[in-house]
Amino acid sequence: MSQKRSSRQARLERREQMLRRYEKNRRRNLLAKPGPHDFIIVLDHLKAGFNVPKIFRSAEAFGAHEIHLINIGPFDPATAKGAFRQVPARFFSVFADSYRYLDDQGYTLYALTPQSSCPLHEARFPAKSAFIFGHEEVGLSYDPVEYPEIQGLHIPQIGRVESLNVSIAASDVMYDYLRQGIIK
Repeated sequence: MSQKRSSRQARLERREQMLRRYEKNRRRNLLAKPGPHDFIIVLDHLKAGFNVPKIFRSAEAFGAHEIHLINIGPFDPATAKGAFRQVPARFFSVFADSYRYLDDQGYTLYALTPQSSCPLHEARFPAKSAFIFGHEEVGLSYDPVEYPEIQGLHIPQIGRVESLNVSIAASDVMYDYLRQGIIK
């Protein structure tokens, strides 16, 4: 019994350490400056653990303006390698709030979905583009019928897997945005 208890205690201590790191970095995030590019990444109900910090890392590398986190809980910022302190984050509880903000700011929105008919490499992005990534298992939290102006995109694949890992897909999209010549 004591081995189980110590294992459980170790997990609880690791979680507490992660939460302290998250809160410290979230406070520092308030000082983050937007990247040089006008694109925004929208993370819609992703699992907090693995992919969110990796997407911050790529967003910092590609110069994202900011990241919207919709109903995403605490995550360990360690794998972001400092990027959570560098890329501004906006926190929303529902997609509609992020959508209103982006619409008011004049952004064109794109949702990455495997069933979209437009391949990523054929899309032409305006400078103010926002890219929405949903939960890997359940997809987007909103009904696309309610937002007909959001354009769908997919990343063409040859293999049999249903989709790419969301952090890899986000990196592909950010790179394609820059590849189109919107580089500053």
